[in-house]
Amino acid sequence: MPAATPAIEVAELEKRYGDVRAVDRLSLTVDTGEVFGLLGPNGAGKTTTVEILEGYRRPDDGHVRVLGLDPIRDGRALRPQIGVMLQEGGLYPGARPLEVLQLFASFYDHPADPATLLERVGLTDTRRTLVRRLSGGQKQRLSLALALVGRPSLLFLDEPTAGMDPHARATTWDLIRVLRDDGVTVVLTTHAMDEAEQLCDRVGIIDGGRLVTCGSPAELTLNAAGDETRFSAPPALDRSS
Repeated sequence: MPAATPAIEVAELEKRYGDVRAVDRLSLTVDTGEVFGLLGPNGAGKTTTVEILEGYRRPDDGHVRVLGLDPIRDGRALRPQIGVMLQEGGLYPGARPLEVLQLFASFYDHPADPATLLERVGLTDTRRTLVRRLSGGQKQRLSLALALVGRPSLLFLDEPTAGMDPHARATTWDLIRVLRDDGVTVVLTTHAMDEAEQLCDRVGIIDGGRLVTCGSPAELTLNAAGDETRFSAPPALDRSS
């Protein structure tokens, strides 16, 4: 039986800003239905790479296919199939969570039910609270609900549990596991190795715009002490403390 087409295929990807190569001949694949983590220090090229995959930045060189589509040329066909959760921003401060979800639901042909989504992310009690009065963690959960309202096949999550209390973090982890079990592909950027260990099937570590290494969290943990690349990893990757 032939293998399923990868959800994401990237080969020799480049993005330059003047003399700076934010992404430098990067190649990777993400399998359909897996949770794939992107880790690396600030400025490593993670955000630029993800924005290219989402169709918000044009690459300078290389091959990119997301759900079999070119993110720039086929953006109109791709956007309804993906969900994007930003680390911050993008919310209407004078609206209420249920109103925001209802607005976003109106953009899709077959959206998820807004009230059900609020319940899934634990925000039912805040449905009539102004967004500007929500805590940082509550805003994160609302952003996750907005990313899910279109029933995406592919979900991009940027630091999804930043600012969440332990209970909300655990609830979000459970939801991501359910999405994976339902066949949704998830690309997760995080600085927390414990989050990657709990959620990710594979992890790619980026530094200097290049893919330094890729494997399961267990493989990367075993090999971390002898990693010859010696890049400046986030503190969460340091197992010696």
